[in-house]
Amino acid sequence: MKIALMDSGIGLLAATAAVRRLRPDADLILSLDPDGMPWGPRTPDDLTGRALAVAEAAAAHRPDALIVGCNTATVHALPALRDRFEPALPVVGTVPAIKPAAAGGGPVAIWATPATTGSPYQRDLIERFGGGAAVTEVPCPGLADAIEHADEAAITAAVAAAAALTPDDVTTVVLGCTHYELVAERIRAAVQRPGTPRLVLHGSAGAVAAQALRRIGARPEPGAPAEGTLTVLLSGREGVLPAAALTYDEGRLLRTVTPAR
Repeated sequence: MKIALMDSGIGLLAATAAVRRLRPDADLILSLDPDGMPWGPRTPDDLTGRALAVAEAAAAHRPDALIVGCNTATVHALPALRDRFEPALPVVGTVPAIKPAAAGGGPVAIWATPATTGSPYQRDLIERFGGGAAVTEVPCPGLADAIEHADEAAITAAVAAAAALTPDDVTTVVLGCTHYELVAERIRAAVQRPGTPRLVLHGSAGAVAAQALRRIGARPEPGAPAEGTLTVLLSGREGVLPAAALTYDEGRLLRTVTPAR
């Protein structure tokens, strides 16, 4: 089994680690775009062009499925990616976990990039899946970039700024950018109020990994031999995981259990 994941940077690590935990025997192809990152500020057409190029590089390795490990790329490029590769190559996008978060019933905050916060795309998801829950959209300027570069001071400042915008009664936070899952516990610590129940965090990595397996008719086998390999593509060139990736548990997991090739 071979699963490919794509993003401009290391936001795909959370979904990659989730796939690795479900299927330690799967070969993984990570296709990043350091030459074109960040994708967020790009126009939709420009971003779609970059995403298609990164996906083509991954597809050349003949994966069984392709995961778009980026919320922004899913918003703008998923239709083009599916037109290009399906049905031969199933393409799985990443959508904020608003529906399961709202099912908990408590006030919900959605942490997302400034471009996504307040966007018609996110507002539509809230209207369709919010289930009547009180939902607050929280912009997180600079957080994804700080995580991408493992800039500890910038991460701390960006998390604190977003926490200050999050209502005190929030019981659930949706991590609306794949990068944010890499610092989930720091977000929990910043938002958690003394004397309140443990804050619930909803990321997308686990659901995306499970959906990729379903699309190819495979079952989770977390006890399978940890023999899967790891191939890293950097704007189409074979390389290694960026150094910043190894500052996160998800990156270290990949280094520990999979030989890069």
